[in-house]
Amino acid sequence: MSFLSLTDADREAMLATVGVATVEELFRDIPEGFRLRRPLDLEPALSEPELARHLEELAGRNVHVGLELSFLGYGVYDHYTPAVVDVLMSRGEFLTAYTPYQPEMSQGVLQAIFEYQTAICELTGMEVSNASGYDGCTVAADACFLAKAHTGRTKVVLAESLHPMVRQIVATFAPGFGMEVVTVPHEGGTTAAAAWARACEGAACAIFQTPNVFGCLEDGPALAAAANEAGALPVAHVDLLSLGVVEAPGAYGCAIAIGEGQSAGNPMSFGGPHFGFMAAKIELVRKMPGRIVGETLDTEGKRAYVLTLQTREQHIRREKATSNMTTNQTLIALGGWLTLCWHGPQGLRELGELLMSLSAHTAARLGLPLAFPGQTTFKEVAVRVPGGSAAEVVRRARALGVNPGVPLGRDFPGMDDVLLVALTEKRTPAEIDRLAEVIAQCS
Repeated sequence: MSFLSLTDADREAMLATVGVATVEELFRDIPEGFRLRRPLDLEPALSEPELARHLEELAGRNVHVGLELSFLGYGVYDHYTPAVVDVLMSRGEFLTAYTPYQPEMSQGVLQAIFEYQTAICELTGMEVSNASGYDGCTVAADACFLAKAHTGRTKVVLAESLHPMVRQIVATFAPGFGMEVVTVPHEGGTTAAAAWARACEGAACAIFQTPNVFGCLEDGPALAAAANEAGALPVAHVDLLSLGVVEAPGAYGCAIAIGEGQSAGNPMSFGGPHFGFMAAKIELVRKMPGRIVGETLDTEGKRAYVLTLQTREQHIRREKATSNMTTNQTLIALGGWLTLCWHGPQGLRELGELLMSLSAHTAARLGLPLAFPGQTTFKEVAVRVPGGSAAEVVRRARALGVNPGVPLGRDFPGMDDVLLVALTEKRTPAEIDRLAEVIAQCS
């Protein structure tokens, strides 16, 4: 809210409403040892105009992709968001909607979620989708818990080429789930097949990413087959925008498809909020986390939408719940659905082909050694910069108004000279030329 009244009369009215005479009485249940018996050590209060100027100054320190040329990616990408997305997301019926507990009052929101679920299933080749999750990391942890409940096993296999943040979140959740995490290294940018097959023995699930964190396409069918042969659930972490040119996970034997939905219809937003998606084969439907919207008929025989399955702690006993998440990202997922509809099947194919072409063109234009030669890449390409320090190249390039990419050495030992460059449909040939000039100048 842009203005809150905080007069003495307001405070007295609030205290009277809750039945106490003073603020001290309001906090009487807090033990004395936890109370701060001195004024807060704060700077003097600012006037309203002074505060406005201060906040404007702080906001001015932020730099967005409209001010600097950006080739950043690594999970969050500068894709184009169609104008229709913001228009529809800003409608009051969606923007102010809360969890649709009352279906008779929430048909529009429920239908939008149902259509979103349908689009996710069609793209991933799966049979059921939930109503979205918080992000591409937490849905991976949810998939692990689902796999444990389904198989009774406690080992989780992760490909090293899975985004480090996803691996970190799974590792954080694992002790609470009573699960062991095993990481399989990559060889030349993709998952080592023999090590993967060995690790899958006795595992509940095995998660790989394609295109992976390096932008390389994994051999999804082979990884899924190895997991299935070992009795583990194959889980593919995918980019929605890649599925116009990359085969759907459900088509090559995966049990679950998950991912980060930011690429579809959501700005970078300094890292969030975004949305995660999860889809699975129908036999896993009762173990899916979150909520699922279904289609039915009302008492008059008309089509209606309802929350069909809700396996959250708020709805069922904690020991039976599949997720303790209180909500999903309905509004942001709506943006993803609108974007997918705007592209359509042919548009997604053309976009995917463009992104693959841009990564190949950029690799050739930069003229630098590839970190993973011989790999097919999508939207990102990893190159080795002269001088041995990609972080230093980034530092120098930023002074020239260019964010050339992400240095991989911070997450992958031995890759200090590797720069991961992200390409989206918003990057022009002239901008790629500028990138090549800046990297050459800063190396």
